[in-house]
Amino acid sequence: MSKENSKPKKDIASLGEFGLIDHLTKDFKIKHSSTIKGVGDDAAVLYEKDNYQVVTTDLLIEGVHFDLSYMPLKHLGYKAVVVNLSDVYAMNAEAKQITVSIALSNRFPLEAVEELYAGIKTAASFYNIDVVGGDTTSSTRGLIISITALGIAKKDELVYRSGAKENDLLVVTGDLGAAYLGLQVLEREKQVFQVNPNNQPDLTPYTYLVERQLKPEARKDIKELLKALEVKPTSMIDISDGLSSEVMHLCKNSKMGCNLYEDKIPLDQQVIATCEEFNMDSTTIALSGGEDYELLFTIATEDFPKIKGNPHLTVIGHMTSASEGMHLITRANTKIPLKARGWNSFQDT
Repeated sequence: MSKENSKPKKDIASLGEFGLIDHLTKDFKIKHSSTIKGVGDDAAVLYEKDNYQVVTTDLLIEGVHFDLSYMPLKHLGYKAVVVNLSDVYAMNAEAKQITVSIALSNRFPLEAVEELYAGIKTAASFYNIDVVGGDTTSSTRGLIISITALGIAKKDELVYRSGAKENDLLVVTGDLGAAYLGLQVLEREKQVFQVNPNNQPDLTPYTYLVERQLKPEARKDIKELLKALEVKPTSMIDISDGLSSEVMHLCKNSKMGCNLYEDKIPLDQQVIATCEEFNMDSTTIALSGGEDYELLFTIATEDFPKIKGNPHLTVIGHMTSASEGMHLITRANTKIPLKARGWNSFQDT
């Protein structure tokens, strides 16, 4: 056994709550002038003139949203930030600050929590955001992470789910389905490991899929890209629960129907190959998989020439009147009702 591994793990209880917060946040530097006061007082103080502020929060629970048998704590910290920032970017806003709250059981030594915060710090640096507060407490079992993200946008920049009009084009960023397949690969290797702990998995053929699951990225770039193209979406949402449920959210909030074309859904080659290997339907995976953290939005038809041929954007359908309903147009040109089969934490636990 190496000396490093034989070191006694540090007990969090000896630090106390405020000592732990001080320890974990001592290296976080303030980047934005709008952050007047960050960690270290009763509340953060923020100021941003002439902007609307957007606020979003997400809760990640061990055993429901993540499995630490294959999710490294550093990746988990990074991903916990990303899933919140994705919601800010889905408002066409700029993310500025986050608060981080964790509850953890006594099975976690200080070194484990430092790993988690190293991931949070890496995400904060990459996405240029300030960590301005939070809380730590004990948990009777497992790990719980709650992050609140704050962002800003000019009033006329904000995009809601409710602005789509008839004939608007449905557009998606990136490609879909990879994160869900990454989860399937990791779950399969976990089962193999449980049977034979000496077996070393070869994840090389699934690199992109596993990365999309363990270390997703939020589409910070899209706001600036659309601004440069002089395109303002009429409605927008991030794809966290699967394409079909997100399309249906836009339709319901905008009181519209839609036609979504199966042959237009962007799929990475690794997704197609792995679906064949796992005997899964790639369209079903894209529609229902979730955790892609791409953006889905609508644009006016006259803006199509501005985005045509852009490698980051794919037109996958268009909005119709509500009376026409929400449909998937298959490759065989069959029209079938769109159903939300995305992830539901209340059903899938």
